[in-house]
Amino acid sequence: MSKRASAAERAYLGRVAALGCILCRHLRIRQETATQVHHIKEGQGLSQRAEHWLTIPLCHDHHLGANGLHGLGTRGFATRYKLEELDLLAFTIEWLNQNAAR
Repeated sequence: MSKRASAAERAYLGRVAALGCILCRHLRIRQETATQVHHIKEGQGLSQRAEHWLTIPLCHDHHLGANGLHGLGTRGFATRYKLEELDLLAFTIEWLNQNAAR
């Protein structure tokens, strides 16, 4: 997907990033690095990324670090943390809805 994010998508991505790392939150550990938005790969082709709505917030370590999604790959990540991208997407949506209700 190469199109630029619409205003609504940019607002959504901002809300996602504002949650902080979804994995740090789930593991109840202190986030040490900045939050980055990861477009999930589940169901996408090799060189494709998901729509902006299908994103999860990850700290640099859990996103690009040696123990992150891109460092371990999706299988290695799932093995290490016993979670897949869709689990983290579900957590993200749940926390976004909880914050919207407040």
